[in-house]
Amino acid sequence: MATCFYSPDEQEAIRRSRQIDKQLQQERRSLKQEIKILLLGAGESGKSTFIKQMRILHGSDYSEADRLDFRHTIYHNMLKGTKILVEARRRLQIPLQNSKNQENGKAISSYHREGELSDEDFQPYVTPLDELWKDAGIQSTVKRSNEFQLGDSLTYFMKNIQRVGLLGYLPSREDVLHSRKATRGIHEYNIDIRGVPFRFVDVGGQRSQRQKWFQCFDEVTSILFLISSSAYDQTLLEDRVTNRLVESVNIFDTIVNNRCFRQVSIILFFNKTDLLIDKIKEKSIKDYFPEFPGNPRKLGDVQDFLVSMFNSVRQDKTQEMYRHFTTATDTGNIKVVFNIVKDTILTKHIQDIMQI
Repeated sequence: MATCFYSPDEQEAIRRSRQIDKQLQQERRSLKQEIKILLLGAGESGKSTFIKQMRILHGSDYSEADRLDFRHTIYHNMLKGTKILVEARRRLQIPLQNSKNQENGKAISSYHREGELSDEDFQPYVTPLDELWKDAGIQSTVKRSNEFQLGDSLTYFMKNIQRVGLLGYLPSREDVLHSRKATRGIHEYNIDIRGVPFRFVDVGGQRSQRQKWFQCFDEVTSILFLISSSAYDQTLLEDRVTNRLVESVNIFDTIVNNRCFRQVSIILFFNKTDLLIDKIKEKSIKDYFPEFPGNPRKLGDVQDFLVSMFNSVRQDKTQEMYRHFTTATDTGNIKVVFNIVKDTILTKHIQDIMQI
């Protein structure tokens, strides 16, 4: 009724103002309906593999053409990884079982190609790769891989070299998941999950890439912090001194205690459980963390210790710390875990929307 006291022009201005306010409120609600998940963690913790799984489970799965694009990356993973092994074996002075593999080692060490590698280009390397991998000297070197930098995927691909080395090779979905290419910059992936828009933001985990993380902190719904749980005996690629697990704890410290994330759910993924299970059979975590209190051969004791390391740096212990043990290359495992995580995220998200 108060509008009766305003001139027609003033009434029109008020009407337009209210319309704009209403539109802005609708846009704000629309923005809040999108769930933005930021993937953080040190390099090689499995962030990009997790994104691949989201595409397989909830997006448009990899077509034959998509999978073919990964072929060069897989060839490069195998050649570069074996080249690292050849150099490490020489440096560690581990004798070869078969002296003929000296020549195979030279053939692999000569690989310097940067461009695309076709299946025909890869053919001359198949036999040298296969024979080197079967050599006891190379296998002894693999067992000491914590003393140098070797990608986790090499063993998987070398066990499948007869298939990967065929002319006309088309990578399988599992091959795509095991392929490794360092993330540079910021990559966003929009995936609709049962009518809810999710935006996954993946940023590089190497030290040189972390300065870009702060560009992604606005409007974050949840943070998935990934940890390579099997890296307790490894050092960083960047300085070859810092323990990878210690580095991961230090990064988590800066994230979990950041004032920007007081209202953001932070979920820990202790990744590479499959590799952890194999590693604790041969390498005691107590050799690297003398304060470890349990049985170093018992998976549960090791996992409890890992959780306690990350929990110890949290300043606010009243907030629940969500954590899951994952194997990012296992689609079934990620499907089960993410369904649980999704419910946690959606519950928190609904609470936020109700406050608008």
